Amino acid sequence: MAKPVIVTLDGPAGVGKTTLAQRVAKELGIAYLDTGAMFRTTALELGHDADKLPEGEMSERLNTLHFSLSQEEGESVLRVNKRRIGNEIRTEEVGMMASRVAVLPTVRTFLRRSQQRLGSEVSLLAEGRDMGTTVFPEATCKIFLDASAEVRAKRRFLQLQEMGHDANLKKLAQQIRERDELDRNRKVAPLRPAKDAVVVDSSEMGIDEVFQAILAAVHAAVESE
Repeated sequence: MAKPVIVTLDGPAGVGKTTLAQRVAKELGIAYLDTGAMFRTTALELGHDADKLPEGEMSERLNTLHFSLSQEEGESVLRVNKRRIGNEIRTEEVGMMASRVAVLPTVRTFLRRSQQRLGSEVSLLAEGRDMGTTVFPEATCKIFLDASAEVRAKRRFLQLQEMGHDANLKKLAQQIRERDELDRNRKVAPLRPAKDAVVVDSSEMGIDEVFQAILAAVHAAVESE
């Protein structure tokens, strides 16, 4: 059996990873793995004060969570304990909860193993923050997508409005900076490009330009293997 093709797409909060990852995965005909959704779901399942739980209790509660990835009508569907994950995880509050638990080694180890299990049998595009550096260091192609905090806040503002959520642009910008601080400076798997990643700064690029840049990088990586 041919070795699965693994593409990683990492980057900070609000950079547009989800939209692009879904589009690129569909174009390539591979599964889409939203690892940020796994962190958000884990945080929501564990609750507001999860980062204060004793390690033993944390491990017990994590072991009750089982993630699965399936293709349904051409769409990649992520589930936890057989329940489809939806927009309940897409709030800034849950995002902040996820950033707090994301610094915990117990949580990161659990989710890394879950992600590697999902990627062990099928070709996929894994979206997250440390996919290329930690989870899939041998990935076929690694992309790091970046943009300024101001640009990301505006994009997130428009996305939340489209989803019907109330949003405050100034508050969003502050939250994004706070999450950047947590993600880039944590001791375990800090947010940074892998040494062999293709870095795409989308601050001055349209979504179609970014999409084409990512596709070109993937095709070049696949052809060079």
